[in-house]
Amino acid sequence: MNERAFPEERMDQIQDLLQARGRVSVNQLVDRFGVSAVTIRSDLATLEHQGKLIRTHGGAMSKPDTGLEPAFALRQRICVAEKERIGRAAAALVQDGEAIALDASTTSWHVARQLKDRRELTVVTNCLQIALEFIDAPHITVVMPGGTLRAASASLVGLLGVDLLQRYYVQKAFFGARGFTLEEGLTDVNQHEVELKNSIVKRAKEVIAVVDATKWGQVAFASFAPLDQIDRVITDAAAPSEMVAALRQRNIQVTLV
Repeated sequence: MNERAFPEERMDQIQDLLQARGRVSVNQLVDRFGVSAVTIRSDLATLEHQGKLIRTHGGAMSKPDTGLEPAFALRQRICVAEKERIGRAAAALVQDGEAIALDASTTSWHVARQLKDRRELTVVTNCLQIALEFIDAPHITVVMPGGTLRAASASLVGLLGVDLLQRYYVQKAFFGARGFTLEEGLTDVNQHEVELKNSIVKRAKEVIAVVDATKWGQVAFASFAPLDQIDRVITDAAAPSEMVAALRQRNIQVTLV
């Protein structure tokens, strides 16, 4: 037991344990460090915001190699509370009778989960998980562009989908991202996803970024929406204040949840 460890030392040791074991529980860490479960959960939340681990029910697991994109099911367990709040705030913008687009991100999946009570809503998405959310909502029409199955994002991608999207317009399009900066805008790791997202950006009246604070200041492989194409950003309160201020100076609405 290391009861006298400072918070920084304790969090370093938590990372060492994760590297060795792959996962740890809150109870294990409470016993090891002699602190409360509340303190351990706070440590895990801090480390998750820093992108150093993935919180799970009752503990945490090590983060996969950042050079590889985590599978959709794994990403669903990252920053869950933040994504749920972002999803609720984003869904509140959607009105009955609209046509919207949701990309194949787990944050957009949280948006989808809040939309089942809408009427005469049309949802354009290439994400299988999002489409399945509406399987018991017959009053919502789901349009899925075809293409090739991409397991990492549980989505359909390719030129077939891009061609189909040229036929449609949507009032609002919601996008997650692997990175978000002032210089590159919204970026993602896969060229096929980027091409599809870029097509939707061009057909949307309003482009809304739904990105938790861990994505801010990060740059992925390719940009699909520079700042001048983004109308609104919904994020959590940990987003860097200087970037938030810079966006607002450019007349981009920023909502912190």
